[in-house]
This record gives sequence, C-alpha cells and structure tokens, in this order.
Amino acid sequence: MKPKNCWEVKQCGRQPGGKNVLEYGLCPVTISGKFDGVNQGENGGRFCWRIAGTLCGGEPQGTAAQKLFNCLTCEFFRLVVAEEGAGFILSPADLKEKVTENVE
Repeated sequence: MKPKNCWEVKQCGRQPGGKNVLEYGLCPVTISGKFDGVNQGENGGRFCWRIAGTLCGGEPQGTAAQKLFNCLTCEFFRLVVAEEGAGFILSPADLKEKVTENVE
C-alpha cells in the first residue's frame, strides 16, 4: 500500500480540487514537483516540513526554517519517520546524500 501524503492524513482540503482551496489557497506541498518521491510521497506530500507556505492548525507556518521546530512535534512528521525508518529524509542535504550514494 502506498504511504499517505500530508493532505490525506491531515485532511486540510488544500490539494487540487480540495474543499478549502478557495478560502486558504492551494498548498505549495501539493504541487512541489521538486520533491516528488521524497519519503515515497507525491510532490512534497511526505516532505512538507521543508516547504514554506503551509498551514498547521489553520495558522500560516512561514519559512521552512521557521516552522521546523513545530513540525518536529507533528503527528504526521512522526508517522513518516516511523514508516521510512533508515531511509527517512529530513532535509534537502539528506536528499543530496542519498542521490550521491545511489550514483556511486
């Protein structure tokens, strides 16, 4: 079974066609092709803690650096850590290391 993305777990409704897009806008996580496949997610769906412009509890979270502390206590973040195990990617630096490992 394919792992769930943040919008599927958090039910924010900010994905394309979602119920809250008109009110809150389209979440950048749902269209961030740059991180497609990271932690087995669709677009940035399992790397949301590194993407600016998200909402948590209906509140804007700011830049990736500003929101990371809050994300570390998020139940979805912890779910991804548990599901990915040793393959978990926390940051773009970790992603770069994984790509380098696979090339060598």
